[in-house]
Amino acid sequence: MSSLCVVSVTLLLLFVRCSARPIYPLPSKGYKGSKQPLQTSRPYNVAHRGSNGEFPEETGPAYLRAIEEGTDFIETDILATKDGVLICHHDVNLDVTSDIADHKEFADRKRTYEVEGVNMTGLFTVDFTWKELQTLRAKQRFSFRDPQYNGKFKIISFEEYIKIALDAPRVVGIYPEIKDPVFINKHVKWSNGKKFEDVFVDTLKKYGYKGTYLSKNWLKRPCFIQSFAPSSLVYVSKLTDLPKIFLIDDVTVLTQDTNQTYQEITSDAYLDYISKYVVGIGPWKDTVVPVENMYLQKPTDLVARAHAHDLQVHPYTFRNENQYLHFNYSQDPYMEYDYWINKVGVDGLFTDFTGSLHNFQKWTSPLSTDDDINDDDPAKLVHRIAKMVSGYNG
Repeated sequence: MSSLCVVSVTLLLLFVRCSARPIYPLPSKGYKGSKQPLQTSRPYNVAHRGSNGEFPEETGPAYLRAIEEGTDFIETDILATKDGVLICHHDVNLDVTSDIADHKEFADRKRTYEVEGVNMTGLFTVDFTWKELQTLRAKQRFSFRDPQYNGKFKIISFEEYIKIALDAPRVVGIYPEIKDPVFINKHVKWSNGKKFEDVFVDTLKKYGYKGTYLSKNWLKRPCFIQSFAPSSLVYVSKLTDLPKIFLIDDVTVLTQDTNQTYQEITSDAYLDYISKYVVGIGPWKDTVVPVENMYLQKPTDLVARAHAHDLQVHPYTFRNENQYLHFNYSQDPYMEYDYWINKVGVDGLFTDFTGSLHNFQKWTSPLSTDDDINDDDPAKLVHRIAKMVSGYNG
């Protein structure tokens, strides 16, 4: 009797979950017919490192989850291995978001390198081959997030990430970052004198990514190229016409390649210059609307000035946890989305919780296609989650 009760309760919970939170079809599971196009009528939902509020960041399941939750773009950071394989990983070292500490065979690889002007000690991607990295497993960055998937999923390559997007049952864009190009170009060498940026663009071209923003080719395979390094964006503009986003850090941080201040790179003169190479900027949101003691201060005019230069604004990062929600939002992430979309007027949002943003937009600015991709069958949901976990476990 107890087993029967457990099964009944489990099915009930699944049914309630399905009713309360729409789940979207996984790639290649029952998909037939032409793909639903990318929506372009409301601010973009950008899955920051995938749905990393639920799964370890930049793993296959994190991206699959973001797709089923309705994201427009899956975002990633691209680094390189010792043997030149491009991988999805945020940090240049492996210490925080992998189980490398458990691999005693790699203990002697610890190094100290200068990264963005600061000495950093750890185990770095550039000192490991792709084959070696395949023995590692990812884990959650933050201890307050669900740890149940720690140690289950592998680091994935740039190409694997692209295939996840292309395999989706609707058009899902990619949003890769050229991560720490100064560091990568210093420590990794490719044949024929190619640079990190060359190999990055070659990979995009291999999978058919091309075209200016909103062109026919771009809408078929949407992609934004992003970087904190303006010189890299200028360089790749000669290699591809894909749209680019210039990322902007805190007011105290210099650009990693040109050593320019925040004031310099957000000036009208610089926005006029960089707009020749990019279609938008991606600022840290607390620099757009300053914060003091967890309360919002008067917004800056950065969004208005960027728009005046025909630049989109995609701020980062939106998170559901209380420690990231300023008091003005009463601990409600939907109030935060409402503020940024309807008052600040941004064009896209980087979020760790793609389902929350999708639900907010579905309720406040619905599209006719929102319900077309809904699937509320509990049995199908159980099957898909099992497939997702088994496919990336081991």
